Amino acid sequence: MRIDVLQLAAHIDNCQYEGMKTIQTITGCCSPITAAPLSVDDAESIASGFRLLGDPTRVRLLSLLAAAPGEVCVCDLPDALGVKQPTVSHHLKVLHDAGLVTREQRGRWAFFALDRAALSALGGVLVA
Repeated sequence: MRIDVLQLAAHIDNCQYEGMKTIQTITGCCSPITAAPLSVDDAESIASGFRLLGDPTRVRLLSLLAAAPGEVCVCDLPDALGVKQPTVSHHLKVLHDAGLVTREQRGRWAFFALDRAALSALGGVLVA
């Protein structure tokens, strides 16, 4: 018994087409979009926050602060990250200016903590 490949392909295509018609009749082709897109200003603000996280050192800093039970002294971060102190200070300033970390000055040393609400708000736009 010889199977004609072209007939078989046409049969498979027809079955798939008929199956899709049935699915579309039951569920509709596409779900309507019901949510409004972000405003231009909100999108710019959120994109700026995500650009901050494009640097691996900043992501590592945030992970260290997230794992810490409380505030972390800036003096402990260079050794933990394996980078020099000016690099740590620069990245912490960027994160602080963006509102992702809090800073408290205690005498000579600064102590940093993750602002979980700000980070959650940034990530929350993805899972609405």
